[in-house]
Amino acid sequence: MVKTPALPLTSTHWGTYRAKVANGRVQELLPFEHDQDPSPIGPGILDVQHGPMRIDMPMIRKSWLEGKAGHSTDLRGREPFVAVSWADANRLVADELTRVRRDFGNQAIYGGSYGWASAGRFHHAQSQLKRFLNCIGGFTSSKFTYSFAAAEAMVPHILGSFRAYLDTCTSWEVIRDHTQLFVCFGGVPLKNGQISQGGTGCHIQREALLAAGSAGIEIINVSPIKSDMLEDVDAEWVPLRPNTDVAMMLGLAHTLQIEGLTDQAFLDRYTQGFEAFLPYLMGEPDGIAKTADWAAKICEIPAETIRALARRMAAQRTMISLSWSLTRQDHGEQPFWMGITLASMLGQIGLLGGGFGFGYSAMNYIGGKFKSISGASLPQGKNPIENFIPVARITDLLLNPGRPFDFDGVEYTYPDIKLVWWAGGNPFHHHQDLNLMMQAWQRPDTIIVNEWCWNSLAKHADIVLPCTTPMERADIAITPRDPYVVAMAKLTEPFAQARDDYEIFANIAEAMGVAEAFTEGRSAADWQRQIYEQTITRAYQDGVEMPEYDRILDKGWFKLAEPAHPTVMLEDFRADPAANPLTTPSGKIEIFSKTVADFGYADCPGHPLWQEPYEWLGNRADYPLHLISNQPKGKLHSQLDHGSVSKAHKVGGREPLHMHPEDADMRGLKTGDLVRAFNDRGACLAGIVVDPTMRPAVVQMSTGAWYDPDETGLCKHGNPNVLTRDKGTSKLGQGPSAHSCLIEVELFTGSAPSVTAHAPPTILRPSPDNDRMEKT
Repeated sequence: MVKTPALPLTSTHWGTYRAKVANGRVQELLPFEHDQDPSPIGPGILDVQHGPMRIDMPMIRKSWLEGKAGHSTDLRGREPFVAVSWADANRLVADELTRVRRDFGNQAIYGGSYGWASAGRFHHAQSQLKRFLNCIGGFTSSKFTYSFAAAEAMVPHILGSFRAYLDTCTSWEVIRDHTQLFVCFGGVPLKNGQISQGGTGCHIQREALLAAGSAGIEIINVSPIKSDMLEDVDAEWVPLRPNTDVAMMLGLAHTLQIEGLTDQAFLDRYTQGFEAFLPYLMGEPDGIAKTADWAAKICEIPAETIRALARRMAAQRTMISLSWSLTRQDHGEQPFWMGITLASMLGQIGLLGGGFGFGYSAMNYIGGKFKSISGASLPQGKNPIENFIPVARITDLLLNPGRPFDFDGVEYTYPDIKLVWWAGGNPFHHHQDLNLMMQAWQRPDTIIVNEWCWNSLAKHADIVLPCTTPMERADIAITPRDPYVVAMAKLTEPFAQARDDYEIFANIAEAMGVAEAFTEGRSAADWQRQIYEQTITRAYQDGVEMPEYDRILDKGWFKLAEPAHPTVMLEDFRADPAANPLTTPSGKIEIFSKTVADFGYADCPGHPLWQEPYEWLGNRADYPLHLISNQPKGKLHSQLDHGSVSKAHKVGGREPLHMHPEDADMRGLKTGDLVRAFNDRGACLAGIVVDPTMRPAVVQMSTGAWYDPDETGLCKHGNPNVLTRDKGTSKLGQGPSAHSCLIEVELFTGSAPSVTAHAPPTILRPSPDNDRMEKT
């Protein structure tokens, strides 16, 4: 009997799929047979892989190519592109890089490239770009992520590291078997758990959460949005005001303290600085005890509910989940700090089923049971340029060259950026106050992007280099956050003249005389083999066996063996804090940090505290609705916004805005209405969904709709970041604070403008006889 060959595999951040290929195209993407809860997002690419939004040739913005004064930077996003050959594009890019380096220095180049372009280990756009820029003398870089920048800066001062504990959250099986009370600040949104960095083999979050619910665990969803928790687990909903989690935690902590429920023995042995925090909790410095009654007025949850919850937490084995979204608000450093402090007062950290975790279902890997391996990757080289920015300060960087800024205890200075290069990301998706960013976007002389489709970033660039999609190249998906290693097959040839990022950079490197430094004489296939074989060596040193490279290419996938012992965060520290100290100055959990206190930041002093956000329902009457701009269900960030899965979630072709029935009735709105959402920063259109799972006075509109402004700056498509404020969380973390945002919503009564987000720009191409340009 002849064995039928298995369909080839490809892996993405939202799942692994087998592909049916015919006539040179992928006809269907089928879920990987080992995935118990496959994401529907992936197949959305099939509608657009060869569609009109693909970029088929290198493109140059018309006035930039013509060399007009200042390159007419104010015309970005508003004028045609000219199609050119790769030879011309390579020469133009090489010449412009040479000019900027010669006249202004390498620090005048900003290598943005914050994004999720590929799950493959080699074809990682950010690594490719940074390796190339380092080969020509370096660039101004960015630090941390939009997901949880405030925590990346803050938590190391508390625990000694953030990433180490992000990747070692107590596993779901331990929660199922040992947790009695699961208190989730920010909920457990399964839509976020569809994705993971570096590829996803099997989705675990839904089954794990359902198992926890079936085990009889009491689950508390502390969120202004009821749907942040799966309805099937029958969780208790605590619909607090947005941005008031810290006040509620303080009310819980005060109740523990005054009722003798604090585990003082744990605090004495495992923490440092509780005695410096306690006076604030009891109200000694400011005359305001942080009682449950005090907290109730702020978060609008009954004081008795807070007191009762504190008693339940102390009486049972309690796990506290802290959503990543809590960090993306004004003073976003405080929720994680206070959450860790609250868990320390309960004294269950390091015990089976107790303590805290950073965002269950924030990504698919949180709480997973797998052996982590340190996969090799494309070496980026050393960047000799020391200039950097916190990742969410891109607008400040471009608008304020030479201005000082504070970050994590040090004062830095913004360099003067002349050239921006983005590969694999989209700042028009994840950055705040897009109208302000549009002003900043006019400042650089040149903006270069590697893109495969005409999204908002490509439309607002000067030079657009068409790159391939993951289905058009071979790669290896290896990540320390998933047990599956996948050989990603090349399923189709590149679209038109699209090239892999590696080929794009290799050719420009050749034009600049650094080809050998960039490629080291290796092809893409050579690099992939080397990366995999280096990973085998690392894994072997960690006691993990992996198949040889040719074997995995033949089979298509491999799963790492599960560890024998389940993960319990800080278990070793709990067992012996002297033998397993944290890498904090004290070796303990720092409830008070002298290091942070010595920074002298008024907006982030030395212990956790409640600070009123710059914008919340407690201080503004002119804009009475709090906007939550969370992650979308039908796409990864903004990727595949033009695909069928994403479009199916839209209302009248625009992003939906969820609103409580009371707020809708007050404004005369019903599901399906076209509305204008607005504040002092901007406005956008959206489609109303009347939703009783929303807290009154709170509206929700996910990010990800491609920015589509009209001549007034109104986003016709529904990008909520025209409404959010571009302000750092504090001087310490400088993270994004998008979730501190007030707006108003009204029925749109004018003639509805057409959505043009999914239409390509005007393109000028040489005529067949090359004697004129033709518009397409």
